[in-house]
Amino acid sequence: MNKGRLEAFSDAVIAIIVTIMILEFKTPETPEIKALLENGPYFFAYIITYVFVGVAWYNHYYMFSLTKRVTKRIYWLNNIWLLSMSFLPVATAWTGRFINERGPEYFYYVVHLIWLLAYFFLSDALANANREVAPERYQKIKAMPIYSTITRPYFWVIQVILLVAIYFFPPIELIFVMVEIYTIGNRTDKESDQLFND
Repeated sequence: MNKGRLEAFSDAVIAIIVTIMILEFKTPETPEIKALLENGPYFFAYIITYVFVGVAWYNHYYMFSLTKRVTKRIYWLNNIWLLSMSFLPVATAWTGRFINERGPEYFYYVVHLIWLLAYFFLSDALANANREVAPERYQKIKAMPIYSTITRPYFWVIQVILLVAIYFFPPIELIFVMVEIYTIGNRTDKESDQLFND
C-alpha cells in the first residue's frame, strides 16, 4: 500500500475533525464581552482538544516517516484510530457545555482512552512491520512517548485513579489531558524536528 495515500487520507480526516470542533463554538448573540465569556468552558475544552490533536498529528507523522512498510493491518488500525478521534468534537462540545458534570467528562475519558489504545495498537503494528526490514526504526517507534507510557503499569493505575477522581471533580479529565499534552509534546524525539526542515 502507498504510504503517502494513507498519510494524506489521515491528514484530511484530522483537518475535518478540527474544523467541526470550531464550528461548535457559538457566535455570541450580543456584542458584549461577557457574552463571549459565557462560552469560556467550551473555549477551554476546545483549546485542550485542539492542542491534543496537534500533538497526535505530529507523532503520527513522525511514526509514519519511520516506517518502510504499510500493511492492510496498519491501514485498518489507522482507520480505527481516526474513528476514535472523530468522536472528539462531540466529547469536546458536551464537556465544554457541562464542564462540571460527570456524564460529559466520563464520555471524554472513554473517547480519550479508546484513542490511546487505538494509537498503541497502530504504533505496535507499525513497529512490527519494520522489525525485520529496519530494526533501528522498529526501536524508534517502540521508544515513542505514547507507546512506551501505555506499556507501563503506572499508566493503568493512573487511569483507575482518574476514573474515580472524575466522580468528585469532573474537570480533572481535561487537566489530565493538559498534563499528557505537555509530557508527550516535550518528549518527542529530537530527530523528528528534521522532518520539517526538508
